[in-house]
Amino acid sequence: MADSSDFQFYIQAFFIWLLSTILVRTIILKTKQKKKAHLPPTPFSLPIIGHLHLLSSLPHRDFYNLSLRYGPIIHLFLGSEPCVVVSTAETAKEFLKTHELSFSNRPSRTVAIKHLTYELQDFLFAPYGPYWKFMKKMCMSELLNGRMLDRFLLVREQEKKRFLNTLLQKGGEKVDVGAELIELSNNIISRMAVSRTSSENEDDADVVRKLVVDAAELTGKFNISDFISFCRILDLQGFNKRLKEVRERFDKLMERIIEEHQEERTKRKEMGIRGDEAGDILDVLLDIYEDENPEKKLTKENIKAFIFDIFVAGTDTTAITIEWALAELINHPHVMEKARQEIDSVIGNNRIVRESDIAKLPYLQAIVKEALRIHPAGPLLFRESSRSSVVCGYEIAEKTRLFINVWAIGRDPNHWKNPDEFRPERFMSEDGNGESQLDVRGQHFQYIPFGSGRRGCPGTSLALQVVQTNLAAMIQCFEWKVDGKISMEEKAGITVPRAHPLVCVPLPRLHPFPSMSF
Repeated sequence: MADSSDFQFYIQAFFIWLLSTILVRTIILKTKQKKKAHLPPTPFSLPIIGHLHLLSSLPHRDFYNLSLRYGPIIHLFLGSEPCVVVSTAETAKEFLKTHELSFSNRPSRTVAIKHLTYELQDFLFAPYGPYWKFMKKMCMSELLNGRMLDRFLLVREQEKKRFLNTLLQKGGEKVDVGAELIELSNNIISRMAVSRTSSENEDDADVVRKLVVDAAELTGKFNISDFISFCRILDLQGFNKRLKEVRERFDKLMERIIEEHQEERTKRKEMGIRGDEAGDILDVLLDIYEDENPEKKLTKENIKAFIFDIFVAGTDTTAITIEWALAELINHPHVMEKARQEIDSVIGNNRIVRESDIAKLPYLQAIVKEALRIHPAGPLLFRESSRSSVVCGYEIAEKTRLFINVWAIGRDPNHWKNPDEFRPERFMSEDGNGESQLDVRGQHFQYIPFGSGRRGCPGTSLALQVVQTNLAAMIQCFEWKVDGKISMEEKAGITVPRAHPLVCVPLPRLHPFPSMSF
């Protein structure tokens, strides 16, 4: 019988053989690819890991630095995954407009995405095809259209006042602004999606808030199994266990909420209340689910995955954008004062700013645009090629991951004067430089904070309403006191939150404070 030293020898020999085989196959594969294809410029790569050694926890910054050396289109191997990184408006337009049909899929082979979307049963990561087209149509016509947003105007107004009242009750104490903003955006999304509020059901609200934080972390965190093929059968970092636990928590919550909704819908039908007279986004999805002759049949997994999309995409990004904008305003007091003067002249001191006021506050709108330019909530747009194509003279193979560096595009000196400066005036018409005409909805490729084309964010209108109105209310109602200058360091994630909490003392500036009765 072999002793332990013999066993260890065989194990070591096996791993040496395995690594040698992978190394040889990688070299042969890359040699063949270089001979066959005209690829974009690429840095020196290492066996097995490819270019992973060039990336830190903030890949958008690493991609930007690489683009300064290798150009606007770069070919990388992240482990065994071929990738293309695009860093200018001109090249982004080629991929997202000229060749859009070839890049209408999103990368879906990561462990986190598969787990959290019920195996791609959602909308955000579903393959481009009949189901995705149907859900896009539903988003535009039913789920996130103007009529649905108008229906929940009172909800957004109530949550804004609840948020301001929370700050008011702090009585000069320090506040973690980011945490309060997460609760604000989560309450709005929860009430619009499934009619849940933190005050009515704190346990559910805590589950959703924790779920959003965990999901954002897990989808943005590097998982070696996603990039190195022979590691996919292993769970070296314990991702699978955490992902399973997050999805089980969400699934248990959603099963209960769906059951409660179905019971309530039965009662409404018995009372003769039509579906368009009451309900939320989940009710619209259940209408489709229960339709006997639907254009496209939905499953419960489709419904749960779509609600998951709304929670994650709608909560984190909105809160992060407001937090970054406020941090910039505190660091630029002259901009804060100019915004206050505009709000005071339009609104006065007797009431709190409302959504209907935003059209009369162009400087406030410019502040939000500038915050989205310099701190895009999603610094990288993710796509994947569904077929081989030639873009800008380079051959891009099928199943190549595409990264559009929105962060780098928003700081390109060829399109932005003094790009690292926070200067909202660049979006004002009197500046006369053309930047004031730029829209956030993806028509101008030097400014695409919400993406562009078919895969552009369907919740842009809702996000703008929440961000602009609540930021305006924070400017109008409070002075924000901090110790020294605020750090603008970023933290890793699929979104880009602040590395350090924004801790401030909110001091009421309106005396008497306007009534906030609901």
